[in-house]
Amino acid sequence: MLAALLCGASLALAGAPAQAQSDGTSTFKAVPKRAAAAAQAAAQRDFAQFVTHQMQVRGTSGTPVDFPLDINDMQDLKDARVGYGFPVYTIDPNELLAGRASMKQMAKATGQWRFVILLNQRPIGMATVELNNGNYETVAYGAAVLAKDVDASMGYYGDAERSNVRFVRVYQARSDLLEVVGREDGRTRYAPLHSARESLLMQQRAVKDGKAGDALMDEAELLQPLRSAVKQNLDASK
Repeated sequence: MLAALLCGASLALAGAPAQAQSDGTSTFKAVPKRAAAAAQAAAQRDFAQFVTHQMQVRGTSGTPVDFPLDINDMQDLKDARVGYGFPVYTIDPNELLAGRASMKQMAKATGQWRFVILLNQRPIGMATVELNNGNYETVAYGAAVLAKDVDASMGYYGDAERSNVRFVRVYQARSDLLEVVGREDGRTRYAPLHSARESLLMQQRAVKDGKAGDALMDEAELLQPLRSAVKQNLDASK
């Protein structure tokens, strides 16, 4: 299992979870507390085992080579901890191409969770947790760039409980988005994360005059680039 965690650290965007659960809501408050607690407990349990194993195998000092988390020394692992987590949502490519509903309505829960790994409040990577045979377990570590991007974006756009934001991964477009429900106007808009900006050839929008909403994109601005990327990648896989 631990070897698999390291091997799976890159988490290719093309590999979607096997099943998606229907859930058209737009806030974390709709996520069952029992599922959230079970996923977090698994992330904490598995990370403690991961740290112990890495200390035994790699030693307690030195700079790791090709390590899935962004640390400078193995000693850093002793101070790292599992931070907040969030469920992963996705959009079916056929529904996206058909365009019969809004992105907010099309997004469905995958059953997968991501937990930010923190070192002195600094994000250094993520743990990916999935439900297997009725039990949650960590299946990969990595995604240091995504962890930093998500943490910064949630800091900009999320409320105190991060209940107005939702992480959406469009696998066939190789794009991660943060769905944001405006705290003042209630509008649903999107923040393209690093992978989406690269895949969809978008520049990062700056937050102007402290107004985070100015950096967000409306669904109408995202749909055509997303559909083009989905169609291109689906055609290439045939």
